[in-house]
Amino acid sequence: MNSRWFKYCLFLGFLLFYGGLAAQPGLLPEELQKAVESPHLARILFYNCENLFDAQNDSLIDDEEFLPTGVRYWINSRFYEKANRVAKVITSVGGWQAPELVGLCEVENRKVLEFLTGKSLLYPVGYKIIHKESPDARGIDVALLYLPQKFEPLHTQFIPVVNPNSSRLTRDILYAKGLLPNSDTLHLFVNHWPSRYGGMLESEENRVFVASIVKKTVDSIFQANSDANIVLVGDFNDEPNNESLIKTLGAQPTFDSLIKPQLVNLSYTLQFDKQQGSHKFQGHWGILDQMIVSGALLQKGNRTYTTTEKAIIFNAPFLLEPDNTYLGQKPFRTFNGFKYQGGFSDHLPVFVDLLEK
Repeated sequence: MNSRWFKYCLFLGFLLFYGGLAAQPGLLPEELQKAVESPHLARILFYNCENLFDAQNDSLIDDEEFLPTGVRYWINSRFYEKANRVAKVITSVGGWQAPELVGLCEVENRKVLEFLTGKSLLYPVGYKIIHKESPDARGIDVALLYLPQKFEPLHTQFIPVVNPNSSRLTRDILYAKGLLPNSDTLHLFVNHWPSRYGGMLESEENRVFVASIVKKTVDSIFQANSDANIVLVGDFNDEPNNESLIKTLGAQPTFDSLIKPQLVNLSYTLQFDKQQGSHKFQGHWGILDQMIVSGALLQKGNRTYTTTEKAIIFNAPFLLEPDNTYLGQKPFRTFNGFKYQGGFSDHLPVFVDLLEK
């Protein structure tokens, strides 16, 4: 065992002893605990951090809300706590084995990511960072953390989204091509599509446009190799049955072994069959955070593969709080309105496991 992994195991042991952060028996429901402990070739986690901002002013973006002088009184100690909350989520999803790949959105900049990987509770893991400043007006970016001993990047690209029919700038699409531990190639996309600001229908065209851009890149991969291993994760700001995903992107709800190539949305079953959600709005649980895979990954004979059952919404109890308005539970957020409560995010993390024959 190398020194970094030894430190990581000591770190998790410390957390367990003090009733801390790792996913352990008694803290998670049995089914979720089994999913976390399940062996895998590579676990791909996606998490919308909801405003992981530092407390420093950046004159190039609209970050005034998250400054010591801003309406949220965002000071360094709150940023540190927020970063450690994100670290808690990542370590909990990994249990005794950190997720090999972690897609994030709503992170402000590289400095925030360097603090998360190098100075927060996540430090012993040894993640590397793939990131680029986005043109988003608020400065919120997408990023990918990866374990270099488990994923070897071969090519990375940030695909710009320039919509001639919209004046609102949005996040790039992060595309990473790399090698898995079994030397298979993985094509991974991390997405954060335009929000529903102004209304779902009124803003739908913006997400349809982004879907068309992603579709072009996916199609080019399929043209080179119809059996390519492709995974798309992200906050799509649409649900699995919305036009942008099911029609424009072509992410279908079920796998058809006779069609090749194809994209299959593993989150469709989670929402419409299992009645689960990753985000709650006005009492409605929906799945904006999704996991979409290429048909090759659902082929029984593929060396690297997955199944519908390996797509999980990490709805751990510590990520939830009572919903006093609409009943039931809701995500435990950092703020309740403008009142600081030190929670996590308005989204739940999702993950999918890749397996090996």
